This record gives sequence, C-alpha cells and structure tokens, in this order.
Amino acid sequence: MGDGIGRYRGTGSKLAQWLRRAPKQPADPDGAHRERLLLAVAAAGLPLAPAAYPVGYRCSCERIGCPTPARHPVSFAWQTQSTTDRAQLERWVRNQPQANFITATGMVHDVLDVPLEAGRAALERLLAEGVDVGPVARSGGEAHDEARMLFFTATRGTPEDEDEWWPCELDCHPETMDEHPGLRWHCRGSYVLVPPARLPGDHTVDWVRGPEHELPDPLTLLEALTDACARHAREQDEPLGHAVAWPLSR
Repeated sequence: MGDGIGRYRGTGSKLAQWLRRAPKQPADPDGAHRERLLLAVAAAGLPLAPAAYPVGYRCSCERIGCPTPARHPVSFAWQTQSTTDRAQLERWVRNQPQANFITATGMVHDVLDVPLEAGRAALERLLAEGVDVGPVARSGGEAHDEARMLFFTATRGTPEDEDEWWPCELDCHPETMDEHPGLRWHCRGSYVLVPPARLPGDHTVDWVRGPEHELPDPLTLLEALTDACARHAREQDEPLGHAVAWPLSR
C-alpha cells in the first residue's frame, strides 16, 4: 500500500499534515445509513468493535509508520469488547462517527480472505455450480495492490481436541504456501474490517453480497478458492521468475 502513496494527487500538500496531530474529522453526512449497515451486520450475529480510520494517508492511531493504517482495532481488548449488542453499537457509531469497525472471527464466523481477482473467479465458479455462498466483501480498489475479497463462513469452532484447530497467525507459515497460495483463513484470534469501511487513498470496504446471506460451511468454498488462488499465484509469479511471497494473516 505504501508504494502507491506517491501516485495519488495531493500527496505533497499533505506532508505537513502528517507531521501534526490528526485534525478532528467532520461527522459522517450519511451516518444513519452507515449505522443501519453496521446494525445489520450485528443482527446477523457478527460481533463488532471499533477500529481505526484514515486521516488523509495516515492512520487515526497516530502511530508513526502504522503497518496496517485504518485496518486495526482501537482497543487491545478487542476480542472481549466485540459485541452484537444493539445499544452498545449505537453508542459507538454515534460517538465515533469516523471509526471503522472490525468483526472478531472464530466466535460465530470465519473469513476466507483471497486476492481480488482470485475471489472474483472463485465466486463466479461457486455461483455457477449452485453453491450457497454467504456474505462476501471487497476491500480496496481495482488497481489497489492489496485489493482482497472476503468470504464470510460459519466458524470452524473450537473442537475438544485442540490439535484440530489453529489460530489465524499459523495460517501464514511458508510451508503451507504450496497448499493454499494467497489464502488467509481468519479464525480464532483474528479479525477483519466490515463494510462500510474507509481505507487510505480513498479506498473502501464494501459488500458484494450482504450479511443477510446465511453463513456457509467453509469447506464448501475451500476448493474453489484454493484453485483460484493457485492460478492467480502462477499468473503473478511466472513473469517474475521467483516464488510468491506468503501474505501475513492480518
């Protein structure tokens, strides 16, 4: 994401702003619509917590060199803070009108997170095969290097045998790259942004299929997603002649 900053207009004029405290942002002019969308997510059972938001090309957390600008929770206690309680969500949305929101995975749902082009190909295949695809979100723009597609599924749960599950950070081990190239499986201990959300560079996170769709078993999507990711990885790798780097899980 950082490599693309200089391509956007107005970057130079924002340099001075980066060195100062973040200006107070105006209220969302369409706050009621945003609130309805977030409450619909919570009504579908996906627990939410406030997250950072973009201030120009910076992150609202004001951390110098924030590695995930506008993509991370505000509180370190986000896992216990995450909730579907309507009253609490209304307070957060109205008191923090610029905030993005994350949903904690591994409680009710997981998220299969793939490169945008791979996600499009997989979604087309799944719908053509009559597979019940659940909610799907898109993060980033067409030319955005980190554009992703997020497939929301039922959670893998917490089996009695702890060896039968793994926390999300283990999904990115290099030895698993050949099996699931480009795929991030957000489960227990992870989170993703939920729409509507804003990212630096005027990018957004939006629904392709909304939260009204029932959460499917992740295994019903996995083959199509891994196949699409493998093809995408080959297409990206062949001109470069080197191994595809395995992405971090957040």
